[in-house]
Amino acid sequence: MRNASIWASVIMAGLLLGSAQASDIVVGQSAPLTGTLSSTGQAMALGVKICIDATNAEGGIGGRKIRHVLRDDGYKTEETVRLTRELIEKEHAVALIGYAGTGNVAEVLRQGVLSDNHVPLIAPLTGGEPLRKPFNPYIFHIRAGYTDEIARMVDQYANVGMTRFAVFYQNDPMGEAGVKGLEAALAKHKLSLVGKAGYEKGTDEVSGAVNTLAELDPQVVVMVAVIRPAAAFVREYRHRKPMSQIFSMSILNGTELHALAGDGIATGVGITQVVPSPYRPTIKMVRDYQEAMQKYAPDAKPSYTSFEEFIGAKVLVEALRRVKGDITGDSVRRALETINGNVDGFRVSFSPDSHIGSNYVDVTLLRNDGRLGD
Repeated sequence: MRNASIWASVIMAGLLLGSAQASDIVVGQSAPLTGTLSSTGQAMALGVKICIDATNAEGGIGGRKIRHVLRDDGYKTEETVRLTRELIEKEHAVALIGYAGTGNVAEVLRQGVLSDNHVPLIAPLTGGEPLRKPFNPYIFHIRAGYTDEIARMVDQYANVGMTRFAVFYQNDPMGEAGVKGLEAALAKHKLSLVGKAGYEKGTDEVSGAVNTLAELDPQVVVMVAVIRPAAAFVREYRHRKPMSQIFSMSILNGTELHALAGDGIATGVGITQVVPSPYRPTIKMVRDYQEAMQKYAPDAKPSYTSFEEFIGAKVLVEALRRVKGDITGDSVRRALETINGNVDGFRVSFSPDSHIGSNYVDVTLLRNDGRLGD
């Protein structure tokens, strides 16, 4: 993504279209296009956009175009709630897609914004367990949970004899969910954390956390953090502990982490992934993504983040095609619950009682050229 002005133009275009396209099917997205999570939010929005562009070019849904109405919440919880209400009440969105932040989504749920309006949310970029248990009928996950990701990374290291684990985490519901997941995964190996250190959401001030964990000298540090504070942590911590093993969940873009940390410092950082590689066209989903990127965003670089939301948008498009009669929030929700199987090579399994569509987890390592390898 070149800069935030691109997304300002996209947002303005959506505002100008307004009710002039009342026959369009409106899909709303509130994402952090600015602030500490801006690069992630822009990649998320890109994945949704190119899928919708490709769908509309093929005739849309029964001849009706999908209109992607995008808003910038700056990763601020109160803005996410306000903009979600606006997307539903003013823009008449029949579905929402690609939100970021466990705490942000949790507050939308707590205030009943989805349930009161009967509008589903597809593919939030969070694996927080509080959004999965107890079951909520208006959220559809197409990614594995943080518990699944963390269990995989703990197994990776515990099985080769590493026993000293610490965690660097964001001090909010996302970070707390990650810490709990890590503690549970370690307990299965009869291990416990040697320490933990947090940072405040919306900042990249991590020096205190670096000092705390460096003194403890763990063998593995698990990061439950967003991109900028994670890069700052890797940069500072590796200066103190150059041989340290650092692992992160899939919420980070590895290529960007490598660039922000600088000087190859992030080489060897492990990152779990919840979707297949967007660089290897082994399934139709990847081939469609690569084709859409080339056609509708030729200057952008592929990433796991944009690919994840492309998958989410593909799943939503499939549900829209399955709706019989009027397309409403409830009819879209019911159609989503009928998707159980292969969607262009990626398995998604929903039902009326389960909205956890995938438990796919892979492990990648950052190479010295900034790319991810198995």
